[in-house]
Amino acid sequence: MVKGRKMPVGHHEHCDKCHNVHCQVPVQISISCVVIKCRKNCGATLHMCKQEEHRHLCPNETVPCLNASYGCPLTMQRHRLAKHLEACPASVVCCSQEWNRWPVSEMDRTFYRNVSENLQSEPDLDVAMALQDQEQLFRSIQMKDIFPELMMEEVAAGVKGPAEEATLSLECAQYAENGCTRMENKELSQEERDALATSRDVESIENYSSWEKIFAKEKEGCKQTVKNLNKKEEKGEEKQTQASSNSQGETRDSHLNQDSTAAAAAAAAAPSTEGVTGLAPWQDGVLERLGKEAHIGEYNMYLVHNGTMLINFGQLAACTPREKDFVYGNLEPIEVKTIRSFNVPTSYRAKRSHLKDPTRKTKTAHQCVDTADLGVSIEDLPACDEVSATLLCSLEKEMKGHLISESVGIDGLYVDMGTQTYNFPSAPFETDASLADVIAARPRGLYVHVEAEPVTRRHNKTSSAFSYMCGHFFRRDEYRSHFRNVHSDIQASLSGWLQQRCPLAYLGCTFAQTRLHPAGQRATIKFCPNISSFVLQPLVPSSLCEDTKTSAQRNGLHNLDLLARLPLEILQHIAGYLDSFALSQLSQVSHLMRDVCATLLQDRGMVSLKWEKKTYSHGGSSWRCRKKVWEFSSLFSSVDRWSFSDAPSMSDHLKTCAFYQRQELTEPVVLACLAEVRGIVGAK
Repeated sequence: MVKGRKMPVGHHEHCDKCHNVHCQVPVQISISCVVIKCRKNCGATLHMCKQEEHRHLCPNETVPCLNASYGCPLTMQRHRLAKHLEACPASVVCCSQEWNRWPVSEMDRTFYRNVSENLQSEPDLDVAMALQDQEQLFRSIQMKDIFPELMMEEVAAGVKGPAEEATLSLECAQYAENGCTRMENKELSQEERDALATSRDVESIENYSSWEKIFAKEKEGCKQTVKNLNKKEEKGEEKQTQASSNSQGETRDSHLNQDSTAAAAAAAAAPSTEGVTGLAPWQDGVLERLGKEAHIGEYNMYLVHNGTMLINFGQLAACTPREKDFVYGNLEPIEVKTIRSFNVPTSYRAKRSHLKDPTRKTKTAHQCVDTADLGVSIEDLPACDEVSATLLCSLEKEMKGHLISESVGIDGLYVDMGTQTYNFPSAPFETDASLADVIAARPRGLYVHVEAEPVTRRHNKTSSAFSYMCGHFFRRDEYRSHFRNVHSDIQASLSGWLQQRCPLAYLGCTFAQTRLHPAGQRATIKFCPNISSFVLQPLVPSSLCEDTKTSAQRNGLHNLDLLARLPLEILQHIAGYLDSFALSQLSQVSHLMRDVCATLLQDRGMVSLKWEKKTYSHGGSSWRCRKKVWEFSSLFSSVDRWSFSDAPSMSDHLKTCAFYQRQELTEPVVLACLAEVRGIVGAK
């Protein structure tokens, strides 16, 4: 330490190194201070100058919750922070349980058709949950993603589509029969050629002669360019001749003879040089000339647009490897595998000449198949069901990665152009319409399976429309009870354990009964569609309901709210016995009950932050916390044990089941092996 350095305020040289509880060093200014005990009675003994530092470590110091920035308003002693985190209202957990639910196939529609007819009454647990998942599925499916060709389109005035541009380009090509046509008036632009190349019009594709006319026009244009260049050279030579004749009159005859000789040579050489001076793909040496004259960017764009023609005319080597490119011997055919099929291409040829030789190319023809071939008018054709067709297309995209009408590569060389048309009575659809909007006016029906399956690692759940997540928020101390009761006990046991269906459900029987109920509680399991979760519904005796109705009829409606007449302390005591779901429902009854439930928010509720985006005048934006939202979760009372209910056996139902048809055999039937046994006995 350098002598004479000024010591900071409250800094003592001895206190920095002293850790002795029984320190007896006398008090000296800037050297040491008195030893004291912690004012919070934590038992620590320290020098007075370290008191401020000790506050950051004292276990009895009152500090805010670790989740104070997330909305928790509580303060407590430091040693209670860990215990508080288990029940902190700001320590919120989102349930990430996921499952799949697939559409119903055509062979299993009997049961689901019968279930759809009885949806007016209270559905069973599995049906109610399937309907909730189906509603979420219909809202997530956008019609523009499945049927973009059936959406409403607003055609702007003065804008031509690709088909119209292709038609115009064909007319221009047919008008230009020979090279005598004026090129400056009827020459096709690059945009028109691209539109013609990408057009899906059958007539445009079948008219192959138009392409020959386009190439002929380009060839005639190149010839005309060569002639113009030759004329410019002749004019330049004539000007030079005239200038030299003025300066040297005595050699005029010799120059005239040379000029005539040069003109004759140029005229004779013009037909032979027209193929080596232009920039057409069929002219020799076009790439060498283009590499010297054009920029590297223009050179690359020329290769991109004319690569196929350059290969066909022998100006550019194909990318197919040749035998001389390999050092390990002759080239052998390799199996081509694609992502979609993983099949060996049937169109693969081992020889390189079979791929690009025009003489060996198989002749193809465009064949169009339409519903008009059936001989039935469009009005008589049956309309497609929007739900079935949309789910089928979504399932096709989910399983195979593409739509039914999408072009798919069958192997490494060829592509199948698939086309599927639909006739929907509600088409065309709105731009932002979902499947739920299309069938909003129809009666409800069940189109997905009542059995759910877990999500596996082999399934791509990130982009799946048939994967569902619980997504409910709970306090950290509530999550364990929710997952055990809702997902492990109820949801996983709907198919035959908690709820049992008739064995003949595959024939269409909709009978089901509940086999288990919570032990020690007079309650039953119900599915609440408002919160998309299972809840416990207490079983209220019918006598109490009748007494309430009688009292209401006798004393009037003003006597119904008898609970509100109780003192506030009694109401708070009663509300303390309710679970989180019951508190959330009770808070919506009246303003008084809302105030009563608000007193339990810090102990039973949870808090989250609501954010909003703020945009500034300079164009920037930021997110800020608008307010804190307090609410109760959807957790019901924890069920530790389940008991069998007093429901009758399923065999009693089978006696009266309409789908149970017995086949009584009265005549004796010979067993298959009985004749052989009789033959063996007779032989002995």
